Amino acid sequence: MVFQIFLVFCVVVYAETNKESCKDLLQGYLTGQLSSALGRYQVKALRRDFESFSNDVKKALKEVKEKQVADIKTIQEIQNSSIVYIRWGKKTCPSNAEQVISGDVGGSWFDHTGAAVNPLCLPKNPEWGIYKDGTDGGKAYMYGGEYQTDTVPAYMRTLFQHDVPCAVCLVRKRSVVQMFPARKTCYTGWRLEYHGYLMAGYHGQKAGSTYTCVDSHPDTVHGGHANKNGYLFYPVEARCGTLKCPPYVEGREVVCVVCSKE
Repeated sequence: MVFQIFLVFCVVVYAETNKESCKDLLQGYLTGQLSSALGRYQVKALRRDFESFSNDVKKALKEVKEKQVADIKTIQEIQNSSIVYIRWGKKTCPSNAEQVISGDVGGSWFDHTGAAVNPLCLPKNPEWGIYKDGTDGGKAYMYGGEYQTDTVPAYMRTLFQHDVPCAVCLVRKRSVVQMFPARKTCYTGWRLEYHGYLMAGYHGQKAGSTYTCVDSHPDTVHGGHANKNGYLFYPVEARCGTLKCPPYVEGREVVCVVCSKE
């Protein structure tokens, strides 16, 4: 009913914008007050007007339908989509996420020049393929991860030389996840997964590393408090120069947040 009213309104508006009134032409034709020749001419003109208007309406309806289909597809994709991320420094996932595995951090040795830069979240129940036990030197190596937080104030200092756990987390109905450095809250439209402190390898060591967001209240691996090194996690602090101060502050530890979005 609403569409019919809208259509009638559009016809009237469209007609009134022309030099002659479609209303008068139609009335003249229907009442027989005009000559048949003039009536035929006006009917043709009116038919052309209505055909043009009808084509415009069809085009508009097609565009609306296409947009509706696209919107429905987007909604379905969001409902069926999911994201996976690693919560570094924790054994469990946030309450809004499904836990895929609870594992331990693995990575390269902190001082190897050919080290892989990225840490991994290793499962506690590994499986094996073809293997040969014993090291022969012609391989890459995997070690555990260790906190190096002896220079950090407060409770983080107690983590020093403890091994680092991790958890792989699955969140449904989300399409993207992103770590934001120097933030402990998410931007508008994003949802918090966890926040923490930015960590990486020591600047004077040979091995490369990546900036990793370690949870602000990290766990430790049971029985893993020993100076065995491996892949090391040092807090990241700001250095002024090319990094603008303010807003950054010389020597201040950098925080981080992991956020997701539909």
